[in-house]
Formats: sequence, structure tokens, C-alpha cells
Amino acid sequence: MSVQAEFDRWAAEGKDRGMEKRHWHTAKHALARMPIEAGETVIDLGTGSGYALRALRETRDVGRSVGLDASGEMVRNARDYTDDDLLDFLRGDFQHLPFDDDSVDHVWSMEAFYYAAKPAAVLRELRRVLRPGGTFFCAVNFFEESVHTHEWQEKVDIEMQLWNRRRYREAFRAAGFHVAEQDTIPDREVEIPPTDAFPTDDWESREAMVDRYRTWGTLLTVGVAP
Repeated sequence: MSVQAEFDRWAAEGKDRGMEKRHWHTAKHALARMPIEAGETVIDLGTGSGYALRALRETRDVGRSVGLDASGEMVRNARDYTDDDLLDFLRGDFQHLPFDDDSVDHVWSMEAFYYAAKPAAVLRELRRVLRPGGTFFCAVNFFEESVHTHEWQEKVDIEMQLWNRRRYREAFRAAGFHVAEQDTIPDREVEIPPTDAFPTDDWESREAMVDRYRTWGTLLTVGVAP
């Protein structure tokens, strides 16, 4: 199944709002680190419901910004959820961004980058559109060190890129970015039951759940265009 078809189905089933709620636990902390000034342009790569751009408009007064998604249904939902003329949502290909060279101030992506079939090409394309000093904030929960997320690949019929922290840094640098930061942001909002409540339907042990959410959470890698 294609990325488009899979996420069209998720959007039609209303899963986009569920993803928004879960991602927000750590996304809000990563978004707060972005060095955005009022009026700047932000691209949200894999925008889903569009929640990140709406948050940045409210808290950082971003200018005209665009959420891009491979799923037309996700784009349609994001438009329905958004009442702001400065935010637009487009269906598009991460490898062929509809933006001029050096035209974007910042790029944000949460839980989308690892779906790219050619991630190195995506990074080169991001480097092309970012202005000097522009940033790419890439947040993922599916990465090699977070072993309890690896089973996600079995649940979707899409190839996912299981990279470790070092590979993210190396790929960013190979595409021409400086790596300004790499950090793991724990999810402290997911409720973890006491030990005697395990096993649950989803977890064999409390230790496994703690490792997934509190130890690893979200991996954030920040690239800066020189």
C-alpha cells in the first residue's frame, strides 16, 4: 500500500485527531525550541491534521506557512480544522517541494520523515528550499534505540526507515546541514499503571512501557542550513 492510500484511510477513519493528541505530548516541547520570529515562513512536512502550524500561529505568530502531506484526505481535514488565511495545506511529494530555492525560514516534521522512500533526497530538497540559517526540526518516535516501537513496521504496509541517532546526524550532514542539536524528549503525559497492573493488552511489563515513553519518547534532530 502507498503512503497516500494508508493515510487517506486513517484520515477517513478520524485517526488524524488521535495522532494529534498523542504527538502533542512531546511535539509541544520541540516546537517551543524552534527559533521562529514573527512573520517567518514554516513548512510542516507530513502535516496530518495541521495542529503544529495552528499552534505556531497562536504562540509564535508565524507568517504565511504551508502544511504538506502525501494524503489528500489529511489535507482536506487540516483545511476543515483551520480558520486562518495565512495557513495553507497542500498534497505533495516530500522529494519535490513546491517552493523556490532559499524561500523557507523553517521546516517542522513530526512522525513523518521515516516514511520517505528516499530520505537522503528529501534532506537535499529541504536544504534547497531553506534560507541560510533556516532550521529543520525532525521529530520521530520510531528509531533504532527505541526498541519497543520497532513492531510498528508490522502494523502498516509501508516501508519505514529505522535509523539510529548517529545515522540521522550523518544523513543531515551529508545533505549539507549543520547538526545543531539532537535530543530525546520523554513523554511524561502517557499514564503508566503500577507494576501489578501488568501485563496489559499492549504491554508485557511496566519496565517496557517506561522505556518506550519515559526513557526514549521522541527523538529530535535539528539541522541548520549554512
